[in-house]
Amino acid sequence: MEESRICRVGVKPDMLHHCQSNDIPQYNDSNYGSTSNKHSVEEDESSNITTKSRDLLSPVYCTQESREEPPGPGAGTDPSGGQQDSECHRNKEKILGKEVLLLMQALNTLSTPEEKLAALCKKYADLLEESRNVQKQMKILQKKQAQIVKEKVNLQHEHNKAILARSKLESLCRELQRHNKTLKEENMQQAREEEERRKEATAHFQFTLNEIQTQLKQHDVHSVKLRQENIELGEKLKKLIEQYALREEHIAKVFKHKELQQHLVDAKLQQTAQLIKEADKKHRREREFLLKEATESRHKYEEMKQQEVQLKQQLSLYMDKFEEFQTTMEKSNELFTTFRQEMEKMTKKMKNLEKEVIMWCTKWENNNKILLEMAEEKTVHDKEYRVFQIKLERLEKLYRALQMERNELNEKVQVLKEKRSV
Repeated sequence: MEESRICRVGVKPDMLHHCQSNDIPQYNDSNYGSTSNKHSVEEDESSNITTKSRDLLSPVYCTQESREEPPGPGAGTDPSGGQQDSECHRNKEKILGKEVLLLMQALNTLSTPEEKLAALCKKYADLLEESRNVQKQMKILQKKQAQIVKEKVNLQHEHNKAILARSKLESLCRELQRHNKTLKEENMQQAREEEERRKEATAHFQFTLNEIQTQLKQHDVHSVKLRQENIELGEKLKKLIEQYALREEHIAKVFKHKELQQHLVDAKLQQTAQLIKEADKKHRREREFLLKEATESRHKYEEMKQQEVQLKQQLSLYMDKFEEFQTTMEKSNELFTTFRQEMEKMTKKMKNLEKEVIMWCTKWENNNKILLEMAEEKTVHDKEYRVFQIKLERLEKLYRALQMERNELNEKVQVLKEKRSV
């Protein structure tokens, strides 16, 4: 087993055997020799042990250090790697020398070579366990290194993608800058064209304003003439206006009254109809009165033809106004009739709705009565159900008691049969 372990670590088994064979004869010779040669033998033995322990331990430490320090991904590219390796090798040799001295001091404390060999074997076993642990750690680190390399490759791929995207974005930005420059130039050209159009429009607008001002001046002159003519006509019409002022006031009052009636149609439909009839009678009377006055004026003022013509014109105007008033009255009558029809329809609908409400109220009352009766029946049925449930419980108890008695009687009968058979 020890030879197999030594082979795994990298130490030859014949070296350890040679070490053991050399140590044992020296020890035997020292026992047979004189006391004067003891110190020389011990010194030779210690020197041999140090050299052999160095030979044994150096491959172990070399393998351990080589495994503890795996080469990095950029070890071949670093120009200062040789110097660092040489410095590390020197430091390792110093550490090994110190450890060997410490081990030799520890071995010198021991008295027999067997104890020394046992200590070396323990040290070797410890180093073997450490080397195995280092190998396990080395495998774990190699796996981590492989994962890191994969991640590095993925990151490099993503970096390349980002560089491509960046180049595309830069090209797009350049195209956008070119497009923006062209748009700016087009906007400048459009602004210049719009400025020229605005100047032309302002010039045209100024020209039209001048024309309008001249037309306004002409219109002012014409309006002054018309004002004078209107003043003359107004003086002529004052007399007729005074005659018909009362009538217009009455008509205005009627219109106001009708506007109020439109707001209060629901309560005063009959009153509005009577007022309309009275207004019609008054208008007819006034019309007859005006016709009479016109006939009388024709008989009286036959000589004054010019005044008659003026009066006829005025009468025609007022007749037009009267006809307009009649048309408005007819329209108002039509509105009132339509409103009456709508009100009648609404009253019919209201009556139908009232009938439906009464019907639903009766249905609701009947349903409430039915529900009350059903609730009373439910209470009665619940009471009966409770009574039946109590009776069932009693019957079940009786059935169980009878069954128990039956079982007891059956047992007694069986006992009697057995006794009779015996």
